This record gives sequence, structure tokens and C-alpha cells, in this order.
Amino acid sequence: MSSRRKFMTLLAGAAAWPRAALAQQGAVPVIGFVYPGTPELSTGVVAAFRKGLGEAGFVEGRNVAVEFRFAYNDNTRVAELLADLVSRRVAVIVTPGSTSTALAAKAATTSIPVVFSVGTDPVEIGLVTSLSRPGGNVTGVTSLNSELAAKRLGLMLELLPSAARFATLVNPNNRNTEALTRDAQAAASAIGRQVEILAAGTPSEIDAAFASLVQKRADALVVSPDPLLDTRRVQLVTLAAHQRLPAIYSFRENVEIGGLMSYGSSAADRDRQLGLYAGRILKGEAPANLPVMRAAKFEFVFNLQTARALSLDVPATLLAQADEVIE
Repeated sequence: MSSRRKFMTLLAGAAAWPRAALAQQGAVPVIGFVYPGTPELSTGVVAAFRKGLGEAGFVEGRNVAVEFRFAYNDNTRVAELLADLVSRRVAVIVTPGSTSTALAAKAATTSIPVVFSVGTDPVEIGLVTSLSRPGGNVTGVTSLNSELAAKRLGLMLELLPSAARFATLVNPNNRNTEALTRDAQAAASAIGRQVEILAAGTPSEIDAAFASLVQKRADALVVSPDPLLDTRRVQLVTLAAHQRLPAIYSFRENVEIGGLMSYGSSAADRDRQLGLYAGRILKGEAPANLPVMRAAKFEFVFNLQTARALSLDVPATLLAQADEVIE
């Protein structure tokens, strides 16, 4: 064999080797990740999700790929994003932090596994048949943040024992709004206080809701868990500071940027669990047999600097309950 022919043979072998190796190892699985907000606000979610994937033995770019899709707070885009992922035959679809996206994913496919995180009871809204044995192709994590209205109101009352009128901000476009409203009213009634329900489904409606708080003479605000309200955290915290209104949120991220306090499940732990479940499904476990995980870690975060700016007298007993005090 001539030198040229030997060289061409070696070159052909080298070119064929990656294809042969891929054929032996199988194609890298692809996860479809549908986030209701923007890429900028997803960084913490994605980081925790990747951590969970790593715990399951998967590293993005090495033995798994992730296709990210963002709805930019527009629910009308979700069905199209999901249809694209279904057409690409991804191995798993992950829907963090959005009940409507999780339900849309369930409607989009009965064969591709779906891993969700929601803040309400997934049995009640029809995502799964039971928490212990979900059945079908859907499982995930529930933080039950929508059931914590009494706890948030109680913390606010401990800070402001003379407060008589509270306001609760909800998104009327959220399918959990009726339950959130009912829980807020029941919590206020239990402590003998009044609560005003404010609805805001767009950024401009958030501005209008805060403007009405002055007329309604609200002493404090409880911001309900909701994907839109979560993505508008800067707007919420800025408006609360401008009106010198004490407010409690569902997630620590609001407090980290200047909000007064938050109580809710740990978003980082929830999103880590999403990655862990996605990895277990990639390894062959069926979503029907993976129990829906309930959030196990709840945290109370308090911003003492914001309290001082509002000239609030903070009881030592309240600070003692905090998992973290930001000074």
C-alpha cells in the first residue's frame, strides 16, 4: 500500500471513530426546560437545576443536553414552546415554578416524561392522580406556597401588632387565585383583621394596585406566590419602599434586593429536586412511580436594613425565628 493510501485509510478511520463511539454510547439525551419568565431571572433556577442533575450523575455538555425555552411572562407562548420540544422528541420536559406551564405540558404529551414544580396541590388541579403514585407521565415537586397565607400574615402581625388592615396582592390570571384569596381571607378572619384583595395581572396593574393602597389605608402587604409577581420583584420592592409599606413575599430573592421579609419554601432546594428527578428519569425510572416530592425546607428571611429604613421597631422574638437576617 502506498504512503498516500495509508494516510487516506488512517484519515478515514479517524473520521469514522467519533461516529462509531457515539453509536456505541448512544445519543446524548436532551431535556426540554420551559421557564415562564426571562433568561435573566432564570439564573438561580437553572443553577439549582444543574446541581440536581449533577447529583444524579448528569453534566450538561458532557452526557446530557438542555434545550431552554422562555415564555417572557406571556402564557400564550407556552403551548408553542412545548409543541416544539415535543416535535424534537426530547427525553424529559421540565417546567419550574408555573402551574399553567405544567398543565400545558401535560396536555402537550402523554409519552414524554414531565417534571414540574408548583406551589399548590397537584392532585387538586389535576396534574397527578395521587402524590404517592402519580401515574401517567407526570411527576415533580410541590412547595405548597399557596397554603402559607396564615403564616405570612402571622409574621407580619408579630412585627406590627397594632395593624388593623392588610392587603394581599394576587394575579387574577393565576389559576390558584381563588384558593389564594380564600386562604388570605380565612387567615385574616382568624386573627380578627381585615384584608383587602388587590388584583394585578400586568406590570401597569401592579402600579395601579400600589396606588390604591394609600386610599385603602393598608398597614401592610402580603404578596402572593405567582410567576408574574416573582419576575416583577424589583418593581414590587421599589414600590413598597416608595410608599414606606411593610411587605412580606414568598421568596427570599425579594428580600435580597431590599424587600422587608419573606416566608416560603426554598426555591434553590425545589429546583435542585427538579434536576434530581429529571436525572433519575433519564436513568430509566418511570415518572408514574416517582412520588411527588413535598418541599421539606422552608425559610424565613428578614432584611433588618429595610426595617430600619421604615423606622420599624423589630421584636427580638421575631428576629430569633429568622433563618437569615440581612443587615
